[in-house]
Amino acid sequence: MPELPEVETIVRCLRPHLSRLQVRSVRLLFPPILRDPARSPLEKLIGRRISGLRRRGKLILVDFSGGLTLIVHLKMTGQLIFSGQNEPPDKHTHFILCFRKSPGELRFRDVRKFGFIRAVPTAEAERTRELCLLGPEPLGFGRNAFVECLRGRRGRLKGLLLNQRIIAGIGNIYADEILYEAGLHPRTDVSHLGRRRLERLYAAVSKVLEEAIVFKGTTVRDFRDGLGLEGLFQNRLRVYGREGEACRRCGGRIRRIRLSGRSTHFCPRCQRRRV
Repeated sequence: MPELPEVETIVRCLRPHLSRLQVRSVRLLFPPILRDPARSPLEKLIGRRISGLRRRGKLILVDFSGGLTLIVHLKMTGQLIFSGQNEPPDKHTHFILCFRKSPGELRFRDVRKFGFIRAVPTAEAERTRELCLLGPEPLGFGRNAFVECLRGRRGRLKGLLLNQRIIAGIGNIYADEILYEAGLHPRTDVSHLGRRRLERLYAAVSKVLEEAIVFKGTTVRDFRDGLGLEGLFQNRLRVYGREGEACRRCGGRIRRIRLSGRSTHFCPRCQRRRV
């Protein structure tokens, strides 16, 4: 599933191409991707201009003039791509926005069909079930706020990082990479961390996510940016997907275990379980 760096990459890629474009037509090719169809009047998009493009957690929000917003969740295999109108859409393209005075169109493509879109009044977007329970943005935390957010909680670090109600946007890839960068074992209970190690975790969150954004996300299988290009961060992964390979820091072997229902990669030497 595209995580914070991938979604941020798509938003930054699409923003200059979509800004101020006016919708000419809407094509819904696979109606089940539309969540709450009775309350998501896509025909109201026609004639409106795109006024903004933003990210919240793993969600993409496309704002339109007149106070309408499209919430887009890519889920496992979704892609949001600005394509030329002369390029025929394939069978996995489920939604298309066409624009006036533009040779391009915005396409939502999803092989596994888990992704969705939803149209809501912009003023109500933050109160929708998709957004209202999301925790703070990890790159919007100050150090002290981050430490206070985690202090007093219980639970394994890996599961905590994956909990979107605590911190929004981190998924399996970056949870593994963050814990490696911080030198913390994924089974460590957060209640056992003092301020020094919580601050180390904070620094790792910022470093890993910001670096992944610079390298335009991780393409393991399906991720593409807003123009259909692969990310580059997969070439810089330290532990994720590297089971049995040598740790680039100590030379030990990367291990994979099952934790919080997900495959978890770590270096037993660099991430010793001390508690």
